[in-house]
Amino acid sequence: MGAQPVLLADTTVYGATGVENMLLRWGPLPRPWLVLVADAPVRPVADARYLVRALENRLAGVATMPYLPVLRTVKGPAEAAEFKDVQAAGRKLRRAMEGN
Repeated sequence: MGAQPVLLADTTVYGATGVENMLLRWGPLPRPWLVLVADAPVRPVADARYLVRALENRLAGVATMPYLPVLRTVKGPAEAAEFKDVQAAGRKLRRAMEGN
C-alpha cells in the first residue's frame, strides 16, 4: 500500500482552518487522512465540526483521538506509549485508518 499522507489537527476552529489552508495548497498529491486530536474532554465546537465536515470530500478519511490528559505530562512518544489508554487509542486509530 505504501505511505499515506496524514494531517494532524486539534479539534478547534484554528485547527480546522489550518487543515483547510493546507488542503487549498495540497495539489495533485494523494488525499490525506485527517487525524483530529481532542484538545479538551468535550465535543468540538460547532464551527470546527462543520468545517471538517465540509472538507471531508478532500480527505481519504477522518479519524479522531480522544482527549488523553496523560499526554500533557509526558516528555515524548516513548513515555506516552507506556500508558494503557494511549495504547488503546493508538490501536483504535490504526484500525480506523486501515479500514478494519
